[in-house]
Amino acid sequence: MTSQMPSFGAPITTRHIADDVVDRLVTAVALGLYVPNQQLPTERELATMLGVSRTSVREALKQLTDTGYVEVRRGRNGGYFVLANWGPGSAEHVNRHLVPNWDEFEQLFDARTLVEPLIARTAAERCTDNDREKIAAALEEYLAATDHDASRSADSSLHLAIAQATHNAMLVEISVSFRTRVSLNLGAEPYTDEVRRKAITQHQELVSAVTEGRPDEAADIAARHFTLSEDLIRSLVQRAKQESPGATT
Repeated sequence: MTSQMPSFGAPITTRHIADDVVDRLVTAVALGLYVPNQQLPTERELATMLGVSRTSVREALKQLTDTGYVEVRRGRNGGYFVLANWGPGSAEHVNRHLVPNWDEFEQLFDARTLVEPLIARTAAERCTDNDREKIAAALEEYLAATDHDASRSADSSLHLAIAQATHNAMLVEISVSFRTRVSLNLGAEPYTDEVRRKAITQHQELVSAVTEGRPDEAADIAARHFTLSEDLIRSLVQRAKQESPGATT
């Protein structure tokens, strides 16, 4: 007997737990949270992120290795590395993870659309010189990022700096929670090269509006910017539905 899939923000609890981890990791790779040639977090880190045992993570990684999604590299800098962002079974994995949780994703998208513009507006109204320095430094780090890891880290730092400029700990916590949920608890927003190209321009515009004290403009830019991840997740679900066995076009 199998259980229902859990909330995407909650620890995985039963079914074949390793199979659920596989679904989640394949979805994460399909969304660009991890990209080809990128090293996955360690077994211990993944277990903590996903709320499961290292044994379940190890079994899931073996399945992913056997099916060609990742490979094991030995040596000091060894570990599990992503080989492919989409495979023959990806549509089924994505459907199993995202579709049962879709109502929660819709609520997340709605809440983010309502709250992130408020955060940007408030940051523009309350931004101090110290905040401006931190935001500018985070933007420079993002623009200088040369790979996926550096980009995701700088992106998180930039949005954290903007949230902190509200000087409201609850708004900071909410902003971080949104990012955690959109990332499937795996530490990064969905990512593609096209998303990064759009984000570069939007980040520059958002930073300018916040640091120069233009709250209405900051709110408007934030409203557009935070749909990037939403649009990517929606398009992935559509692709998975179209490519799943039995789908009609």
